[in-house]
Amino acid sequence: MINTPRARRGMVVAPHSLASEAGLAVLRDGGNAIEAAVAVASTLAVVYPHMTGIGGDAFWLVKPADGPVRYIGGCGAAAADRDEYVRRDLEAIPTRGPDAAVTVAGAVSSWQAALGIAREWGGALPLERLLEEAIHHAQAGYPVTASQSTVTEARRDELSSVPGFAETFLDDREHRPAGAIETQPRLARTLRRLVDKGLGDFYRGDLARAIAGDLERVGSPIGLEALVAHQIEVGEPLACRVGSATVYNSRPPTQGVVSLIILALAERLGVADWPVDSPEAIHRLVEATKQAFRVRDQLLTDPRDMTTPPESLLEPGFLDDLVDEIDLERAQPWGQPGEPGDTTWFGVVDGQGNAVSVIQSIYHEYGSGVVLPETGINWQNRGLAFSLDPDSPRVLRSGRRPFHTLNPPLACLDDGRLLVYGTMGGDGQPQTQAALFARHVWQDIEPQAAVTAPRWLLGRTWGNASTSLKLEARFDPGIAARLAEMGHDVEIVADYDEMMGHAGLIVRSPPGVLAGGVDPRGNGSVAGF
Repeated sequence: MINTPRARRGMVVAPHSLASEAGLAVLRDGGNAIEAAVAVASTLAVVYPHMTGIGGDAFWLVKPADGPVRYIGGCGAAAADRDEYVRRDLEAIPTRGPDAAVTVAGAVSSWQAALGIAREWGGALPLERLLEEAIHHAQAGYPVTASQSTVTEARRDELSSVPGFAETFLDDREHRPAGAIETQPRLARTLRRLVDKGLGDFYRGDLARAIAGDLERVGSPIGLEALVAHQIEVGEPLACRVGSATVYNSRPPTQGVVSLIILALAERLGVADWPVDSPEAIHRLVEATKQAFRVRDQLLTDPRDMTTPPESLLEPGFLDDLVDEIDLERAQPWGQPGEPGDTTWFGVVDGQGNAVSVIQSIYHEYGSGVVLPETGINWQNRGLAFSLDPDSPRVLRSGRRPFHTLNPPLACLDDGRLLVYGTMGGDGQPQTQAALFARHVWQDIEPQAAVTAPRWLLGRTWGNASTSLKLEARFDPGIAARLAEMGHDVEIVADYDEMMGHAGLIVRSPPGVLAGGVDPRGNGSVAGF
């Protein structure tokens, strides 16, 4: 897709077309951007189960047409301590299974908090309407995407013995092909219970007791007490001036500050003076990424345990010191392990100019792999962000929130434009955010072309563990050769490689025109009217 879709009354971009359409239908029914986003979030939780679900976490940036940006952090805390794992001679938290399901799921609480703000914006649609499409697809069935089918085949042996996985996502222990109909009737019943009892029932009601019973039966350390103790965070986001824009992102324990640091360094390095697809611009952005990732890996954790306030990481003096570490002609060595993970990002802007940027995830493909027997919830494995090393800044402790790769950006330009944009993909998230911003804001590239253009990725993302600098094969070979000469460990990947993420972008211009772009690497769409 090359041409940019445009509309005026509302626009949704999501990594699955059914989710985009669910959000658009809510906008058509008079819902605002937040209400539409809840419809998108719930639908993705059903039809894109390898990437997200109500057993995961979510982070939001929401901006009314005339008013400040607000941040919602739907991050669940750990329900176990390091000692509980060490006593069983475990050296690390298991990647899959009940022991990986160690943190509370915060996504549903983020929906509840967001809808509270939606009411302030005049939203009045009932929850039944917002979850209507999700419930329908869970009960009646939805066609499996090529992405889900490929992931299920690749992870089948790893996940087939995990409680509940095979019964939910396999047929006779085989993956379902693209186009096969998949149903999740237990999840449909759980979503109906949320409609009947309210979203808070997930944490402090009959549904919470059912979830806790499920978790106990499969052997997860999460109990009812941990669900009841869950708290949502609502407040101000992080913000940074980048040229003619104010860019916003999520607070720790996410890597939102990393995305802001990369853009701030890119401005100082003069990236705007080069074509984004030039070796000069890519080199500068990659070297900025290395500096930001080092900051991330040294400092970011649960904000209650951080000795350095995240705002100080965006101060001019700190950023200038990072720039001084960058050689404009030579790549610094890189072999750090990085952060993998799959995710769904989506955005909504309504006709009044209210805007929402959301990211929702269960971390690895299918999270822990555990599907709860009564409630049908696939639980996340975000607890893998914790360490069992007692000296680690991210050591596992009950009540502590895990580090998150998730971060949803939003930008307000001095010329009146507003951008919501983002992607899935672990280490790739801040890098693709920088590419989208640079292409549209600095190079004036149309939204769809900015999303479609070839991308690069330093380090790991979902489904790939290498730490090389990966370039899609559509780049001019001379660019790869020049980057290799500069010392980068270059690896060429497919033309439209899914490891580069499922990105999206909506731009609202001052006349109220909405323009969108969706990633051809995913299964999504731009839906506007």
